Amino acid sequence: MSETMTPVSYLEEIAIDEIPKPAELRAEFPLTLQDEEFIANSRNVVKNILNRWDQRILLVVGPCSIHDWHGTLEYAYRLRKLADQVADRFFIVMRAYFEKPRTIIGWKGLLYDPDLNGTHQFAKGIWLVRSLLTELTKMGMPVGSELLEITTAEYFSDFLSWGCIGARTCASPPHRQLAASLPFPVGFKNTMDGNLDNPIHAILSAKSPHTFLGVNALGQLSRIQTKGNPFCHVVLRGGIHSPNYYPSDVQKVIGKCRQANVCENIMIDCSHDNCEKQHLKQIAVFDSTIDQLRQGNQNIMGIMLESFLESGCQPITPSLRYGISITDPCIDWETTVRLLHRGSRLL
Repeated sequence: MSETMTPVSYLEEIAIDEIPKPAELRAEFPLTLQDEEFIANSRNVVKNILNRWDQRILLVVGPCSIHDWHGTLEYAYRLRKLADQVADRFFIVMRAYFEKPRTIIGWKGLLYDPDLNGTHQFAKGIWLVRSLLTELTKMGMPVGSELLEITTAEYFSDFLSWGCIGARTCASPPHRQLAASLPFPVGFKNTMDGNLDNPIHAILSAKSPHTFLGVNALGQLSRIQTKGNPFCHVVLRGGIHSPNYYPSDVQKVIGKCRQANVCENIMIDCSHDNCEKQHLKQIAVFDSTIDQLRQGNQNIMGIMLESFLESGCQPITPSLRYGISITDPCIDWETTVRLLHRGSRLL
């Protein structure tokens, strides 16, 4: 064999580190009976909103991504109190995103690179995520997150009251199968080009039974069967060509849902391409959505806001400023409070 011959398996050329099994992390950070009851009740509230048995609006609000333990807990503590103040009109689920999709390259989230330096200490990341979710749950804060990697859901999905499949993975068959297996409502975002058929097809797929290969709590590749998830919905996040939160856009997706015979449940994402990545424009999107609700639109069941302690965003450096996003820019806490109270009064 020539010394320059390429190995049969590329795995011989890279480092492979074993990580704890999901079951091991679940044993270290277990859900108590009180935790399980809280999460089950939160999931049921979201399902009741989707069924219109609860007339409130689901509001998913929080940082673009989680990177700072102390800042996250401070934000959650404030949000928990604010949630009680507007509970007659909104049911608040905290946006806690630990995995970040990347079009090309970039920081992939706390789960993958908790030290923010490219060392990718995955074992530390999943430990931090589960530890933080334990704290949020005991605080009484329902949590929502994006499911990005189908192999990581077993590490933290038992804490979630709501989930999201993002614009880059909405058309992915494995992600649709994953959504079909989850015991909580899942929103499918329109794809980055603004395509509305992909999330509707995703809902049709996810509500159907599936049998697929997945990873179980013991970390083993397993045959997984699911009856399907009937609590999926569309999330409008805008597209590269234009926003899609206007009444005409909402009516368009309602028509597509009716044609496909799927539930006409719509969440408006005030961030991303709906605000052209300019965080203060989230205010106009939020106000427009509240106005549509006031005019009697019963198909909009949810709103998403990217919000943190301070406004804007910052690059990753050795000396980060406290309470500021390191991914997409967010509105600050004062703006969040003002928007939610105004929305609560108007509805």
